[in-house]
Amino acid sequence: MKEALPPGSIVYVVDDDVSVRNSLSNLFRSVDLSVQVFSSSASFLQHELPDAASCIVLDIRLPGSSGLDFQAELRSVGIKIPIIFLTGHGDIKMSVQAMKAGAIDFLTKPYRDQEILDAVRAALERDTRRREADTAALDLRARFDTLSKREREIMALVTSGLMNKQAAVKAGIAETTVKIHRGNVMQKMGAKSFAELVRMADTLQIRRAKSQK
Repeated sequence: MKEALPPGSIVYVVDDDVSVRNSLSNLFRSVDLSVQVFSSSASFLQHELPDAASCIVLDIRLPGSSGLDFQAELRSVGIKIPIIFLTGHGDIKMSVQAMKAGAIDFLTKPYRDQEILDAVRAALERDTRRREADTAALDLRARFDTLSKREREIMALVTSGLMNKQAAVKAGIAETTVKIHRGNVMQKMGAKSFAELVRMADTLQIRRAKSQK
């Protein structure tokens, strides 16, 4: 368990029961996880979130808004931290709603230590993958932004399946010029193959934008 956890990970515990907060805090610290506890969703929202892989262990029944309401609120403001729900009063309808909204797990109290540790590991690993994907997407967008307007046009055309000659007709330029732009695009985007450039175009959704012109 300890070796599988991403370094610097943080577990947030949001529960109005102080005994639960203390119990979970001790459990997570026993496997060298950083833990921050909150008695309400409002106190969590006032907290500045560090740049680290994290997850939230959340009580389904909180004072004021419910855990499900809090889940929806986080989603509405773009906070994508994975959530593990804890409840002493859960039912099938609640669990289905929580899981459909993206929760990692829905555990009932009293919980087993290993059960919640496994859920936390899965949540932290998911958040790590999400953060890596977000970073890669930002890097890809930054490389795309270095392309000229014409290079972006050629990238959209050739990755949509057009041959160089067809792209030249669409763009109103010579085929030789298309080849030059295509080479520049490959270099600037850091694409090792044309197939990789196509995948980049899919990620950036520029082929869709081209088809709408």
